[in-house]
Formats: sequence, C-alpha cells, structure tokens
Amino acid sequence: MHIHLKGLRQNNLKNISISIPKERIVVFTGVSGSGKSSIVFDTIAAESQRQMNETYPAFIRGRLPKYEKPHADYIDNLTASVIVDQTRLGGNARSTVGTISDLYASLRLLFSRIGIPKVGTASYFSFNDPKGMCKKCAGIGKVTVIDMEAMLDKSKSWIEGCVKDSLYAPGSWYWKKYKESGIFDMKKPLNEFSKEEYNLLMYGSRDGKSEQEYPQIEGLYNHYTRLYLKRDTSNMSKHTKKKSENLIKEELCPVCRGKRLNEEVLNCKIKGYSIADMCEMEFIELLRVLKTVDDKRTATIVQSICSGLKRMIDIGLPYLHLNRESSTLSGGEAQRVKLVRYMGSSLTGMTYIFDEPSTGLHPRDVNRMNQLLIKLRDKGNTVLVVEHDKDVISIGDEIIDVGPCAGKEGGNIVFQGSYKELLQADTLTSKAMKINVPLKEKVRKVQGYFPIENAKLHNLKNINVNIPKNVMTVVTGVAGSGKSTLISQVFAEIYKEDVIKVDQGPITATNRSTPATFLGFFDEIRKLFASENEVDEGLFSFNSKGACPVCKGKGVIVTELVFMDPVITECEACSGSRYGEKALSYRYKEKNIVEVLSMTVEEALIFFEDKKIRKTLQAMKEVGLSYMTLGQPLQTLSGGERQRMKLAKYINKKGNIYILDEPTTGLHISDINKLLQLFEKMVDRENTVIIIEHNIEVMKQADWIIDIGPDGGKNGGQVVFEGTPKEMLEKSNTITAKCLRKEIAG
Repeated sequence: MHIHLKGLRQNNLKNISISIPKERIVVFTGVSGSGKSSIVFDTIAAESQRQMNETYPAFIRGRLPKYEKPHADYIDNLTASVIVDQTRLGGNARSTVGTISDLYASLRLLFSRIGIPKVGTASYFSFNDPKGMCKKCAGIGKVTVIDMEAMLDKSKSWIEGCVKDSLYAPGSWYWKKYKESGIFDMKKPLNEFSKEEYNLLMYGSRDGKSEQEYPQIEGLYNHYTRLYLKRDTSNMSKHTKKKSENLIKEELCPVCRGKRLNEEVLNCKIKGYSIADMCEMEFIELLRVLKTVDDKRTATIVQSICSGLKRMIDIGLPYLHLNRESSTLSGGEAQRVKLVRYMGSSLTGMTYIFDEPSTGLHPRDVNRMNQLLIKLRDKGNTVLVVEHDKDVISIGDEIIDVGPCAGKEGGNIVFQGSYKELLQADTLTSKAMKINVPLKEKVRKVQGYFPIENAKLHNLKNINVNIPKNVMTVVTGVAGSGKSTLISQVFAEIYKEDVIKVDQGPITATNRSTPATFLGFFDEIRKLFASENEVDEGLFSFNSKGACPVCKGKGVIVTELVFMDPVITECEACSGSRYGEKALSYRYKEKNIVEVLSMTVEEALIFFEDKKIRKTLQAMKEVGLSYMTLGQPLQTLSGGERQRMKLAKYINKKGNIYILDEPTTGLHISDINKLLQLFEKMVDRENTVIIIEHNIEVMKQADWIIDIGPDGGKNGGQVVFEGTPKEMLEKSNTITAKCLRKEIAG
C-alpha cells in the first residue's frame, strides 16, 4: 500500500508525482527550502487534517484549526495523521509536564487510592481544583508582590526623596500627606528606621499586619498594591503598565512554598512522599520510588505511570520533573514530550509526521529516539520524518531527497530509494553524507577571558569557568546538563551590555512582516522606486498608500459565515499581491514592486546596486538564506530560519559577544560548513562567538570546547572538560568526548 500524490504544486513544488510506502519509516531530506515541508506538512498533513475535520459538525469545525486545500491534482490513500512538530507547548502557569503528559492525572488517582491519611477523590490532588489548590496562590505556586526594594533609596530621607517615583517626589501631594502626618522623622534616612517605623511607612501599622493605624497614611506597600495588583489592568495607561512591570515581581507562595496544593493534601503521603514531593523529583528518581510501591490494588496504575516515565527517560528527558512548566520547554523538548504521549497509544494504521525529531538531542540520545520511531512503525503505522541528521536518515526504510537546491531551484524529487542507494547517488545530500569534516588543528590562541564565578542557577553546582575572548567557543553537554543555563542566562546576565543573543525564539513581528521589513532594507527599496518615478514612498508599501483598496493590503478576502468556517479567498482585485493598480504601474529597472518582492536573495543581489541593500542581502546569503524571497511572510519561517534571520541582522557588527543557541537546527549537512566559515569571519572581526551545540561537525571546528555534565539534571551542572577539540579527543572521557571519538573513527 502507498500514499499516492500527483501534480503537487504547493509552494515551490514543480508539479511532481510521488508514491510513499505505508507502514514504513520514510525520511525526507534536502537543503532548507527545497520543498520537503511543502510535501510532508503543507500537502499530506494539511489534507489529512482537513478531511478529518470535515467529518465533524459545523459547530465543532468552527473551533478547529483551518487547513487550505493543497494545490494538487490527486491525493489518495491518506490515513488519519498525528503531527509532532517543534512548536513550543504554550499554556499558562497551570500547564506542566505532568498535566500535558497525563502522568499527573494517574499520580493523582494513585494518591486518592492508597495515600495516607486518606483525603478524597483524585480531584482533591489537583492544583486546578478549588478542593485541592492552595488558597493563597490559587494553585499557581507563586504570588505577585510589589518589589518595594526597587522603589526605595534607603540611604535617603523623606525630605531628600527616598521614593524613586514622581508620585512621591518632594513637594508632591502624596509626599505632603506623609510629611503633614507628623508620624515620621522627615530628615532620617530609611536605613536608620526602626522595624516599627518601617512597618508604619510600608503598611500603615507598626506590626505590618494589623488594620491601618493612621487615617492620613495608607502605607507605601498598600498604596502600590491597590494601584497595580488590585485593579483591572485593561484600564491602565501605557505609562502605568510600563511602571508596573518594574514594580511587580513573582515569588514563591509563602503558604505552600511553591507546592501549589493545600496543607491537607500535602499531608497525604505514599512511602513518606507527598504528591508535590514526587512532582519535583527527576524522572529517574520518581521511577525508582514508584517501583517500591507494591500495593496490589494499584498495580495497574503504577505500571502505567512507570511505562510513561521510562519512555520519557528513553527519549532523553530523564532530567525533567512533572512540575516543570510546559512554557519553559525548548522546541526539541516539547517535541519529545509530544512523541512520548503518542507512544502510549494503542492506535494502529496512523500516519505520524515528525519535524526534525533530533533537534536539541545530544548524539548519545539520538539512537534512543530512533528506537521509538521504529516501535511506532512496528505497530503498523506510517512514519514520515523531515530530517537532516545522518543517524536518523540511516534508519529510514525509504529516503526521499528533495531538491536539487532551494527555493525556485528546488521542488523536485531528486532521489527515492534505500539508505544504501542514497550513499551511491549524486545529490547534495548523498555527497554531504560522505564528507567527514576534519578536526581543527590550528586553533586561535586565547588572549584573555570573561570569567563566571560561583554560578549556581538551577542545576549548576556553584561552578567557576572562564570563557575565552575573541575565539569560537562551543559549549557542549547532554540535554539538561546546564549549558543554556550557564551561557544564555548566567553569562548573558553578567555581560548583558555586550551580548547579542541569537536563538530560535519567535520574531516579534506582525503577519505583514517580511525579510525586507524585518532587516530594514524595504525602506531603501521604496526610496529607489519613489526616486525613479518621482512619487511618494508610501505608494510602495502595502501597509500604506500602496495597499489594494479591496483587501486593504492583506492579499485575501475573509468572508465570515457565522456557524460555518470562514471562507478565505485570494483577492481578485490584486490577485493576492496586496498592492493597488497605481503602485503596480510604476517600475524600477523594468520591474514593479511585487516582482521585486518575489525575487530570491540570490536574484536580488544581481538586480540591486545600492550598497545598503546589497550589504543586508549579502548577510542573508552568508547565513544560508539565499533561497528566501524578499517578501516571504516571517510567520512561515522555521525555528532555524528565524535564528539565521536574526543572525543576518547583527552579523556585520564588531567587538560583541554572540551567543548562538544550536544554530545548525534546520540546516542541511552541506550548509553547515558555510555556517562555520561565517562564524570564523565573525571571530576575525574581533567578536567573541559562543555556540551552544550538539552537532559534532561544529565541535570539530571550535577553538575551545567547554563540556558541561557529566549527565543531565541533578547529575549535571559541572564543568567536565575545558580545552581544544584535540585535547578533548586525546584526554577527556566525557559522554561528548566518546561521541567525538566514535565520529572521528567513522
């Protein structure tokens, strides 16, 4: 049985036809922008989800995600699909690893059955239920308080203006109220106040707890609490909101100490542990504790939880705990949590679609993840994987290589066959698979250091480490070892004035944003058009005078149908170009504004002579985005593309510290060498480049390696190696060093 696709024209696909075998692991390879995702996500996944949604009533369909019908002549033999992508798990402070994986629900059931003393049903152990939650923090574990320390200069007296706020500036109405009360010594600095005096000033009572003792003063803390915490924030002015951001801080709930539950629930224990204690344990420790629970009444529940925990550990997440907020997980971690959730499913005949499942995984853990993909296939499912990692490609039953290049130069099937056949083929992927990047022999000499002392955030074990200046440092270690905590948090905070962080987080932009607007050279393009035609620049913006009058520059018309799905159609007036006729009538070098925005970076470099525009386009080319069009919506970019877009913005600066978080994500093997050359150029421009990375090719080309470990979570947080790649190969025995030796040995 095969999935049959004919006449695919989605995005850059060149009217291709393809048959994909079912109940196999099929890996799609090819350079970024070649068309892999257009086949897998925009065609197969979208059509599968769209047809599934059509089976529901209109009322339910209106609340489901909308999928456009793909541009294809014929699609047959699809099955229900499950998409496991890298979108971060959203959710609020109540969404945890425990709640999204359903493991917390099973744990609550376990405590309701055999917890001592008995409390009640499983709902009593939920921090989202009024019966179980801590009343003080409403089950969040944190409370928002006013940070008065940030508002006070305790070395000053009231007369000198000890409150750093114009509301209490000397001579103001509020300031006079406190002065005229006669309660305080106006010339006495705050740091000389007695405890009673300070409580009076803050809370209006001597003990800081009782009712207000003097009607003329409210107390500074009480006043700011009323002003910022006990009012509707939607009515706040922009100025007040901005001020409140600096005044309000989160801290552990003083009643439950972050455990989220009330005292009665926390007193209920199994093997001496409360449910909150178990939720704070790393998965390995929790699994060990649960295996000691031998009550026959709950054997099935315990077995179910242990199976889920074991899958989490097997996929490389042994360092997580159930209480970890889902919003703090990286894209790679979120993807693996989703994968584990589906691994427990007994459904068969499904199509599972993965977007680079190796993202964020140390080489040691890629094999574990591969085993889970194999198990999914062996259950009778079809597994489609978009991937660049050699180890994941090697387990494919069938490899489909898309290319030959990116953008307009891609969109064709250049190879389909087995892994062994791929290695004999003549494509960019097959050539890159055979290249073995050598170890860097001539490393830069270290001239000085940026010291980090006594780092103890999260799992860091009070460590000291020196980051070399003006070299390329690669920070390695298994997932959860503390790499990102050390560099992206501790180091970045110490040297924040000089640090430029380039991560894979979303770009703050509207749905109208494009590479040209984000990188700032669209202004220069509009100036060229305006100057050439002697008209207003605004005429060449689809957000301004140039917008199509019918769709207002959106390119589509949305027709709301109340209880049915809204109908989204391409605007007939502008054919989706977003521009009005007047704007399209003007030319620059015989091309209108839409034709220019449809150019790839490569084409635009040939077309433009303007130095400012060329400088930015060259930066985009250097970071591997030469296939991207100038007008591509930023919301369609992958995590790796977003990161490289940010890198293009800062690349030409000098004397900075760059922190790059896994910059090879989403990058084809053939492009990694180009990226490494770019990093070398950045260091040559007197920058310090620090790369958090799992990719061994990048490690080989480092000037200096800092390895954090020895493992993840509680077993991490230490510097286990510092030195050159050659020294790591010769002297170190860490997990990373062993993987490096294995790669060198081939």
